[in-house]
Amino acid sequence: MEDMRPGSGAAAHLGLAALFPPGLQAVYGECKRVYPDQANPLQVTAIVKYWLGGPDPLDYISMYRNAGCASVDVQEHWHYISLGLSDLYGDNRVHEFTGPDGPSGFGFELTFRLKREAGETAPPTWPAELMQGLARYVFQSDNTFCTGDHISWHCPLDNSESRIQHMLLTEDPQMQPVQTPFGHVSFLQIVGVCTEELQAAQQWNGQGILDLLRGVRVAGGPWLITDMRRGETVFDIDPHLQDSIDKGVETDGSNLSGVSAKCSWEDVSRPPEDEDDSRSICIASQPRRLSDKDTEQIREALRKGLEINSKSVLPPIDIPMLFMSRKDSLESESSSAIVPHELVRTRQLESVHLKFNQESGTLLPLCLRGRILHGRHFTYKSINGDTAITFVSSGVEGAFATEQHPYAAHGPWLQILLTEDFVEQMLSELQDLSSRGESKLPKEYSWSEKKLKISVLPDSVFDSPLQ
Repeated sequence: MEDMRPGSGAAAHLGLAALFPPGLQAVYGECKRVYPDQANPLQVTAIVKYWLGGPDPLDYISMYRNAGCASVDVQEHWHYISLGLSDLYGDNRVHEFTGPDGPSGFGFELTFRLKREAGETAPPTWPAELMQGLARYVFQSDNTFCTGDHISWHCPLDNSESRIQHMLLTEDPQMQPVQTPFGHVSFLQIVGVCTEELQAAQQWNGQGILDLLRGVRVAGGPWLITDMRRGETVFDIDPHLQDSIDKGVETDGSNLSGVSAKCSWEDVSRPPEDEDDSRSICIASQPRRLSDKDTEQIREALRKGLEINSKSVLPPIDIPMLFMSRKDSLESESSSAIVPHELVRTRQLESVHLKFNQESGTLLPLCLRGRILHGRHFTYKSINGDTAITFVSSGVEGAFATEQHPYAAHGPWLQILLTEDFVEQMLSELQDLSSRGESKLPKEYSWSEKKLKISVLPDSVFDSPLQ
């Protein structure tokens, strides 16, 4: 539960340096630099702090009135700034203190700019709950955000009828990174976008779409201000912008290297003879846990996928851990399902069946055209367990799938190597997945000569305990 009050928490204690936590003081100092005349802003405050068992990870969300900047055509708006994703206290009550040279806590705070409507005298408070929701995801998953990331929300950000239902992330144009006694902190701004703009970011890259939005005042303008009443996409406003997307995808491919998804796979080389038949395992009914080392490799692969100019490599297994398994899935695993990494052999499969929900299925053409044809890789990581499916091209180094054995599994992690000719064949048959809107499900696609089958299924199939 939250409370809104002027100067609560941070601002109220500015003069009490001895009682004012250094991390909080450093972040608030940057706020004061940008807003020297608003020393005591309205704040949404967690009544019961997260470190005392409360549900909200952010201690405070400060809300400032920003006059805009007429010289660069920036309109008046409300500016929201979180405090709590970085280490405010330095005493391990929330974040482990690892020293001043690395990131403070998660290394960033969130911001949001909302257009001020005529007659508004106080900022709406719904953005605070939105930011708390994103913070809960970060705390629960240990996954951090970075500029260019996109967030599929599938709901108007303010729970209205707005078309603004998703988010992109970028650097805040005014808030500068700060160095605190507990590490460095940057400021990531949430930018509300329409579904079509999110899809364009997936097809190409988030930074490219953000640059297009900056050039259209009503779609965000230079400071990327979210207008929840915006009824047109940036492509409705300027249809020629779609040409920029198409050229960008053709030239650069997509820098979306993976998604969390509703998906599963199974080895259908032949029916297993018994439950102990190690030559065939159905991931849907016998979930296994991804080892820490496998998840390290997937996370590093996803990170490298964002580096457009880097060579596409699946790194060696023994790299530093960067990808953490979903905590809730670990709690649901039986002890027999946890197999030491060195005891899980890589299995070469003859035939596989991939299953996706509709949202994940619509990304298959993007995966093939924007990633595989550009010599890269793409990973679907199941949100319902530890299953992962990685498509790789022939140019990706370090993969355990090869042209001789294109289907290979390491525990619940499946890799599929696709040649350029097969990708072109698949794209021609998966064209209907590129169409927007709801489709009749299920959809079945099969390439018998390649021994590959793909099913696009209703969400309800993946909500089953067996998935």
